[in-house]
Amino acid sequence: MGRKRWLRATVAALLAASLLGGCAGSGGGSQTEEEAEPYVIGVVVSLTGPYAGLGDPEKKTIEMEVERINADGGVRGRDIKVLFEDDATEEAKAVDAATKLIEQDKVIALIGATGTGQTMAMRNAVDAAGIPQVSMAGGNVITAQFDPLVFATPWSNTIVVPFTLKRLKDAGITKVGLISDSGGFGKDGVAVLEAEMPKFGITAVVSETFNPGDTDLSGQLTKIKGSDAEAVLMWSAGKEAALVATGMKQLGMTIPLYGCHGNARKEFIAGAGEAAEDFMFAAGKVLIPEAYGTGSEGYAVATDFIERYTERYGDAPSTFAGHAYDALYLTVEAMRRLDEGFTPADLRDEIEATSGFVGIGGTFTFSPTDHNGMTEDDLVMYRVENGEWKLAE
Repeated sequence: MGRKRWLRATVAALLAASLLGGCAGSGGGSQTEEEAEPYVIGVVVSLTGPYAGLGDPEKKTIEMEVERINADGGVRGRDIKVLFEDDATEEAKAVDAATKLIEQDKVIALIGATGTGQTMAMRNAVDAAGIPQVSMAGGNVITAQFDPLVFATPWSNTIVVPFTLKRLKDAGITKVGLISDSGGFGKDGVAVLEAEMPKFGITAVVSETFNPGDTDLSGQLTKIKGSDAEAVLMWSAGKEAALVATGMKQLGMTIPLYGCHGNARKEFIAGAGEAAEDFMFAAGKVLIPEAYGTGSEGYAVATDFIERYTERYGDAPSTFAGHAYDALYLTVEAMRRLDEGFTPADLRDEIEATSGFVGIGGTFTFSPTDHNGMTEDDLVMYRVENGEWKLAE
């Protein structure tokens, strides 16, 4: 084909495509190309590294719920499109992921990260772009170092720590051996514990740390065993937490082991085996939905989610799946309340206006000074019995 014939054919094809495109909106009202485009949300999640066991259910939840949202018409007829980036549980990679999603993919909001350190590392990129971020990590620092753009769905350490210390006090425990991971969540938890323990008459007679990837914690546990600690209190969200339980059993330690909401995962029980027996921790109610109160709205929301997640993935959702559910719907429901053409700044304002949103983690009410919106009423205490979660009450 000669060049002139090729040009004529190309122009004709483009004209035909244009005419067909113009007819597509006839009969049902016109729809511009911009209006047809999906709303794009970026998600930074840990799919590899120590927090992979948390990030995997988070990703699964968001994928499942986005399909459901779009099948129900999306937001005013526009689909939600989610772009995932794996931060590998590393702060530098979280920054790279956030930067890519913001600068290249032009997302309107960010969900993530899975971990506290990764969430905080993303803050400069979020602030520079002026877009809202809804974190799925539980460090108090995320909302205590207040940023008007940043929200969080898990119960912060300032909620979980006092709740846990009350239980220790009720059990007559006044001296603990503290062990925590060296990551952002562990450091944050220890800082809150050190501030709160004196209020409950509790002292950390030993305080030890471990690093992500460690395989032997016998040295740290031997120091605790040699002290007069009446219990071990662990603050960690990584897979290494199971090593604390197995290490205590190997050393013949008989004092109780308490943990935190970062341990609300079946991987802990699987990794610790028999050593997980009688382990206690505070977390939300989704592990045993009757704790919401049968007949309550929270119970209805949670059981519906549990049934759909279990049917799709073959296992019940963890609390981390719940954090992702809440982060997604807090964002999407705010979008639904806004008029077409809203900006990231509008979305931020509308997320902050959330009041009485019933999610998996509890009931969220944000304010200009509170971007966590949770209370101790959203927590319960669990004990591991025969390899299963049981309510400790």
